[in-house]
Amino acid sequence: MKISDIRLGVSGIIIEAKIVEVGEPRTVNTKYGPRNVADAILEDGTGQIKLSLWEDQIDSVSVGDKVAVRGAYVTQFRDTLQLNIPKTGKLEVVK
Repeated sequence: MKISDIRLGVSGIIIEAKIVEVGEPRTVNTKYGPRNVADAILEDGTGQIKLSLWEDQIDSVSVGDKVAVRGAYVTQFRDTLQLNIPKTGKLEVVK
C-alpha cells in the first residue's frame, strides 16, 4: 500500500517506506501503565504519515532507514492520520 492510499479506519496495512524523522521519546500513561512512545514520520513517493513507535521500537529504527510495517492500523489525532502497530503487527528495517 502507498501512503496516499491510507484512510482513517483501515487496518491490516502492509507498507514499506523511509523514516525521515524520529521525535524525542516521551512517557505516557496507558491502561498497561507508563510506557515510552515516540513519533516517527514515514515517507514514500506519494506522501508522509506519522507512525507511533512504542518502547523497543523506538531504538530499532533511525532516520534514513527503509522499514516494512505489517498489520498496522490507522487512527486520527488532532486531525492528523497516524499509523499504529498493534502487538500482533511487525516493524522491521529492510535493506
